[in-house]
Amino acid sequence: MVRMIKRVLIIANLHKTEATKLIEEIKGYMSERSIETEVFGFKGRPQVPSLEGIDFVFSLGGDGTVLFCSRIVESQGIPILAVNLGAFGFITEISQHEWRSAFEKYIDGELGLSRRIMVKVMVERQGKRIATFRGLNDAVISGVGISKIVRLNLTLNKTSLGQYRADGIIVSTPTGSTAYSVAAGGPILDPEIEAFILNPICPFTLSNRPIVVSGNDVIFANVEPEQRAELLLSIDGQEEFPLEKGDNIIFEKSHSKALLVRSDKRNFYEVLRSKLNWSGGSNA
Repeated sequence: MVRMIKRVLIIANLHKTEATKLIEEIKGYMSERSIETEVFGFKGRPQVPSLEGIDFVFSLGGDGTVLFCSRIVESQGIPILAVNLGAFGFITEISQHEWRSAFEKYIDGELGLSRRIMVKVMVERQGKRIATFRGLNDAVISGVGISKIVRLNLTLNKTSLGQYRADGIIVSTPTGSTAYSVAAGGPILDPEIEAFILNPICPFTLSNRPIVVSGNDVIFANVEPEQRAELLLSIDGQEEFPLEKGDNIIFEKSHSKALLVRSDKRNFYEVLRSKLNWSGGSNA
């Protein structure tokens, strides 16, 4: 099935030296095919670009650029072709020399989409919802300052999981299982599984271990009144929101998914093997 694309948006991390040249290359290619092209380049913290009329997005950068792209286009159902400018990340499987082939195969129906669940995070304060976020990798509640131990009461659906005393908690998607969560001792999940990892960060009690729950489950965290540290909620390591005592934080699956164009050159497990240096031999 041939896919029709009329207007593309290039979102580029201009800190990457190859970005400017690649932008011009993509623009020239699209112009030859009468496809309109918009460019949004950024350095530092990006603003949200206009998505009016956009039906395809190029992400030029690293995994961080893909995380930003996924959050802004998720509700629009716009596919993302993530082009890696540098060493391969866990999300960006397509190199700067492969984008043309990947785009053409996608248009011709030869490449499909990897559909990734995203976490929706809501903050309630004194009975009112005051903030909502979405993330492709994870949502983290952590302490700020020297005394970083936080006290949270956690509930899964209607079942109490008890009190967590730790440096914080990570609620990770399968895509984010190779990010902060794995560094904190969490498992690696296939990125298209519909599940979440609830992972305590340096828990005070060794019985608090990482657990994998269904993507249909809802996780509730209540910030206890007694805290030694200020608390911070972060989304994908890119958005931050200060929490207060008594706040309720709700984690659930977003209604929409991030749509990433697949690579036919390598898959998640090949990238995983390379990044984690799985040799399979005596020196593994």
